Amino acid sequence: MFKIEARSTVFESSDKIQVELHKDVKHPHRLSFYDKPPLYDVSIEEFETSALNRLRILAEIESSAARNRTWEETKTVTTTQCEKYLPLKSSSALGVDRESQRRADHLGHFVLRLAFCRSEELRRRFVKAETTLFKIRYETDDSTERELFLSSRDFNWIAVDKVEKEKYKQGLLSYHSRVDSFEAERYYKVRWTRVPDLVDKRKIFLKGGWAYVPSREQSSIVYQEFETHLERDLLATARYMPRLDEDTRLKGILDNLSQGFLAGVSSEWSSTSTDLNGQSITADMVDDLAAKHFPMCMRNSHQKLRADHRLNHFGRLQYGLFLKVLGLSVEEAIRFWRTSFDRITDDTFNKMYKYNIRHSYGLEGKRANYPAHSCQQILTSGGDPGCPFRHFSAENLRSALVSMYGLKSEDLNEVMSTVKANHFHVACTRVFEIKHASSGVKKGDGTGGGESVTHPNQYAAKSMELAKAQEEKAAAMVVGP
Repeated sequence: MFKIEARSTVFESSDKIQVELHKDVKHPHRLSFYDKPPLYDVSIEEFETSALNRLRILAEIESSAARNRTWEETKTVTTTQCEKYLPLKSSSALGVDRESQRRADHLGHFVLRLAFCRSEELRRRFVKAETTLFKIRYETDDSTERELFLSSRDFNWIAVDKVEKEKYKQGLLSYHSRVDSFEAERYYKVRWTRVPDLVDKRKIFLKGGWAYVPSREQSSIVYQEFETHLERDLLATARYMPRLDEDTRLKGILDNLSQGFLAGVSSEWSSTSTDLNGQSITADMVDDLAAKHFPMCMRNSHQKLRADHRLNHFGRLQYGLFLKVLGLSVEEAIRFWRTSFDRITDDTFNKMYKYNIRHSYGLEGKRANYPAHSCQQILTSGGDPGCPFRHFSAENLRSALVSMYGLKSEDLNEVMSTVKANHFHVACTRVFEIKHASSGVKKGDGTGGGESVTHPNQYAAKSMELAKAQEEKAAAMVVGP
């Protein structure tokens, strides 16, 4: 059992995380400042799932910034990701459980507060991503519902009356693009420190320490208030974290979530076979597949295996599970590894390696169906071979990118710049785009819909899918109408 009080929140747990419910807790608006914590019973599974779904969105928002996407591109990618992982319909939407959607949104936000409140760097990144998500939702919200949300809160702005508006008319007009619409424009005044972005861009009239904000720029006040509100609440949450860390079940989940910005959050790639033009993937096909479709981490493992005729334990586990999920059967896996370890006897292979191969397929030991490692697991494990984008020296990485993928100088510099900023999965995504440009993949497309690479099998599966589509298109052109 543990008990933590954070503002009005009290957590207690045995097999659930239990919180005392405010009787009037509802989510009347799509937009939210997340003032009240989620005070209701939550299972461990819901606790983690809601946070992971939200983290997928926030990680992609950060990736968009690292890839210098325009605001419209970021909105499009984020909206697509939200529809997939965190739908949040307006109050006028029919046929959907809006309350359930808003509950999941609310819960995910507060769980991530626990994960990202623990250092200044984590807080900074979380606030930036959350504020961007709020801006996108604000811009895409129904205008009527947005006004209802604004009227539900006290933003401490002062409406400028007609007398004051007329008094400063000349000053206000100098920042108004159309004189004919000036009379209809509404103004609000706040202390200039609350809208530093508008002051910096010289978009508003200043007088006596007051900023006169037109309604068209009203959103800047709202965004700044959201950011300030969240920064304050994260600091408050951080003060209670040492007590929450006493619960070992939650500590592991929160530690894992706090790594989410490092490599995004992947879906589990647990399919047991990959259709490749109707053929099964065999041991003999791996060399060709590695050269054409593998991400850099797995291609590096394959090259080390071919050059040294061996891989260390972590390398075998990482690469073996990748091949398993790619679609290599256990029989073909045994044949692949046996021919790869061609400098040992059959007896040595059977004693040292065959059991482990069968174990990874769930045929020995506790017979678990082990998933392939995600980018996040590979990046944070610190094992060899690991992620080349993180663990290679700059010189070795440059050489590998040229030899493996034939990157030209301009593309190479772009990828290396991303690596220098520690956006490793963004660098891998950019390599994917460059490598598959001939298949119609453009910069910013990622593996589809702007989604970044977050799993080696995601990279390989999409690469194989694109190749298959090209082959079918070429075959259709040969056959003709």
